[in-house]
Amino acid sequence: MTKLLLSLHVLASVLAIGPVTVAASMFPRALRLTHTDPGDREALTNLRMLHRICRVYAAIGIAVPVFGFATAGSLGVLGSGWLITSILLTAAAAATLVLLILPAQDRVLAAVQTPGSGPGPRSAGRLAMHTGVFNLLWATVTILMIIRPGSTTGV
Repeated sequence: MTKLLLSLHVLASVLAIGPVTVAASMFPRALRLTHTDPGDREALTNLRMLHRICRVYAAIGIAVPVFGFATAGSLGVLGSGWLITSILLTAAAAATLVLLILPAQDRVLAAVQTPGSGPGPRSAGRLAMHTGVFNLLWATVTILMIIRPGSTTGV
């Protein structure tokens, strides 16, 4: 059962978090393109698509901690330092996505779609910074999950 849960946890991580990190990373560049040509309908379509990917896969990403807790419980490592650190970093990444990235994407999309009220030039830079933090948090969690310092589970 542990191997099944671990497999589901890893699959959920790859299939849910991967698309969010890529789409969120592409969004600031697509936003910059709308600044260079505000009438470009394709650039606006790309922004909408990238934002939708972020929203949908963020919701699907809830499966990652669900399977993660189930796996940790079956392995008996819920009190391990590396796991607690990973949980805190995962919570920070989720908060960054839900409280900073997605609302900012909503705001700039609304501004881009309203004629004459495009987002400020700093919006893309700020979004890129938040996305970089989000990606760095997930990279750190991934590394912790692989090296599991102090773990003796042998899995």
